[in-house]
Amino acid sequence: MNLSHRYQVSLEWTGDRGTGTSAYRAYGRDHTVRAVGKDDILGSADPAFFGAASRWNPEEMLLAALAQCHLLSYLHVAVLRGVRVVGYTDDALGTMALDENGGGRFTEAVLRPRVVVADAAMIETAIAIHHEAHEKCFIASSVNFPVRTEPVAVAR
Repeated sequence: MNLSHRYQVSLEWTGDRGTGTSAYRAYGRDHTVRAVGKDDILGSADPAFFGAASRWNPEEMLLAALAQCHLLSYLHVAVLRGVRVVGYTDDALGTMALDENGGGRFTEAVLRPRVVVADAAMIETAIAIHHEAHEKCFIASSVNFPVRTEPVAVAR
């Protein structure tokens, strides 16, 4: 059994406005992220850092990766624990703090999953298994800041 997985993406900066990086505001932050067989992701910087608001920024992609990983881990654990999930949404929130040197780091991510289960008798277990799902999430286990969950579960 192979216990190692590799992933590959390509990145192309598309923000040269004719003078390259001649000045901080002279270049665009636009770029394209690619992986074989997948749609391109159009990226940029956060608008606060002179990026395009219409494109994904790395901070959003990190938060999306955390939310996706939790979802997929949660669905797996739900099957193992006999919880029949029929709906799932998340409105995740990440907080990043800048430092005086122009750098920064995420200080926290809060996942706010709203799970819909098939039967009201499953609600308590549906909430409880978020902890196990968090433990199984590869992305949450890879970051150096707290990732909290504030789950809600309802029956349809």
